[in-house]
Amino acid sequence: MWREKVKAIVEQYRELTEKMAHPEVVQDLARYRSYAQTIAEIEPIVEKYEEYERVERELEEDRLLLRSEHDPELRELLEEEIARLKERHEQLEEELKVMLLPRDPRDDKDTLVEIRAGAGGEEAALFVADLFRMYTRFAERHGFKVEVMDASPTELGGFKEIIFAVEGKGAYSKFKFESGVHRVQRVPITEASGRIHTSTATVAVLPEADEVEVVIRPEDIRVEIFRASGPGGQHVNTTDSAVRITHLPTGIVVTCQDERSQHKNKAKALRILRARLLDLERKAQKEAIDRERRAQIGTGERSERIRTYNFPQNRVTDHRINLTLYRLESVLDGDLDEIVEALAAEERARLLEKVG
Repeated sequence: MWREKVKAIVEQYRELTEKMAHPEVVQDLARYRSYAQTIAEIEPIVEKYEEYERVERELEEDRLLLRSEHDPELRELLEEEIARLKERHEQLEEELKVMLLPRDPRDDKDTLVEIRAGAGGEEAALFVADLFRMYTRFAERHGFKVEVMDASPTELGGFKEIIFAVEGKGAYSKFKFESGVHRVQRVPITEASGRIHTSTATVAVLPEADEVEVVIRPEDIRVEIFRASGPGGQHVNTTDSAVRITHLPTGIVVTCQDERSQHKNKAKALRILRARLLDLERKAQKEAIDRERRAQIGTGERSERIRTYNFPQNRVTDHRINLTLYRLESVLDGDLDEIVEALAAEERARLLEKVG
């Protein structure tokens, strides 16, 4: 099944390469660019398949030689070469299957991350701050820019809620597995008896929506201006700069009060609203056409407990793939790559089952 798909891609590649040499295509800049872009996208598959076929031919030739060869030393050399070629042949097959997997078109997008305190009171709010720091460090490791969109800090240094943007090519692909309930087990600083408490925080990861993807009509929103309140700097309390936007058709409410400028807060609120509306639309579509999403690794349900951070045991466990690491400190310092790559590998494995 996979081989037929690759052969069709190879045929497409050859046809497009021939067409690009025709004068009428060369003169049509739009068509020329379209063909060139498609060729650039499929060329790695074509090159990989050419190597696959070459290895396959060499393997068949060596097997034929082995049947007629009687010299023990030459037979041994041929058997070693056959084993090497067979391993490479199988490796190339797996690589080709992975290359055939449909690519998530959202992977390259910027993303919005929303972290909210769950069960656990002030300890949950402090855990939100820990997760925010972890994601900030993780973003920095990959060269992404982090911008706080809105935050509700607490007096002890935690957050009831924090929303931030992660900007950079591939940001969503790195963060998309983080949606769900995160659980922490530790002795809170507010606990005098030294008992271990369990607290939770909910993480939602949304790809940023372009204005062309989600159109927000002025008549569909109610914009309210008010004076910011709570910890976070005196300047926010001196002017009516906070903005609350209500999307009337869906009832979604977004509040931003992090900036001095009313216009900046409104712009941030609209970015968040646009991402939430896109997320809502995509979820509705998936519910209608694909009920198996809950069984896939993907971007898990927000109500699903996905990961536990256990301080006494220095342990982090991702429950979706039964991965446990005993280096909690480095994970909380942003070293998430091993977890993210394992989740991506699991998702690829599930998708490969459908490739055949």
